[in-house]
Amino acid sequence: MLSDTKHVRRVRVGITVGDPAGIGPEIVEKARSDPRVTAVCEPVVFAPDALQGVRVGEESAAGGRAAYNTVVEATEAALAGHVDALATAPISKRALSLAGLPWKGHTDLLAHLCGAAHVRMLFYAEGSDDGPRAPLCVTLATVHVPLADVPRLLTVDGVARSIVMTADWLRGLGIAAPRVALAGLNPHAGESGLLGREDEAVLRPAVAVALAEGVRASGPWPADTVFVRAVRGEFDAVVACYHDQGLIPVKLLAFGQAVNVTIGLPIIRTSVDHGTAFDIAGRGVADHGSLVTAVRLAARLAEARG
Repeated sequence: MLSDTKHVRRVRVGITVGDPAGIGPEIVEKARSDPRVTAVCEPVVFAPDALQGVRVGEESAAGGRAAYNTVVEATEAALAGHVDALATAPISKRALSLAGLPWKGHTDLLAHLCGAAHVRMLFYAEGSDDGPRAPLCVTLATVHVPLADVPRLLTVDGVARSIVMTADWLRGLGIAAPRVALAGLNPHAGESGLLGREDEAVLRPAVAVALAEGVRASGPWPADTVFVRAVRGEFDAVVACYHDQGLIPVKLLAFGQAVNVTIGLPIIRTSVDHGTAFDIAGRGVADHGSLVTAVRLAARLAEARG
């Protein structure tokens, strides 16, 4: 008797080793065989073929170039459909610079390789099992720029786009009507202009644009309380104005559990929430838990996309 069971192809998640002089190769080797990974996908590792000039624990042009070449190879595979998603181990911004490469990290490099005009860095962590914390989702309106440049880089269109892109991503996660809060730039969200004009001149109009596009957006809210409200379940996501405003609460509440997601790409890309850790590279002590979480989210997103 013939079986009616059809073979279902498993999701394939490409995993890049990042900077080969950092902890990337070690955590990838651990993660690729972790039962939590193999239960949800077929891991496909992308690593450099040659490591001439690379010394474990040291930033170098050779390491930066090797990391770049690996990301290019993996991205081409994802664009061609050979893998369904990417999960990346960390790379070094300084090593990329030493190699003469203009990109400051994965986000802008992947945008270039994919021809994506608008991308954002989003961090996502599942809710805690042992406490009241709801899932935490934070998008950065600006990323790796000096703090002094942030006010002029915040525009109505750019902030509104960050809100809308965040809502779109959450819908892909199964949230039908996401509630997206915008964190204020200045103390007390500017106190009606008394503590800075950007919140009233830029942020509030950006929320109005997002509302007009059908997003349940609100704010700007004082940044010292908006993340507390989010983890208590009042909001599904927070859009932060600058890097540390968003990353301090993420790493305080969910370090090692949060996943870095690049939204706005034609491919799925997740990553760890930590750096290359050159100081412990090669010692066999690096924790691969964040990479496991990143791979699992990548597989989940690929399954949802179909």
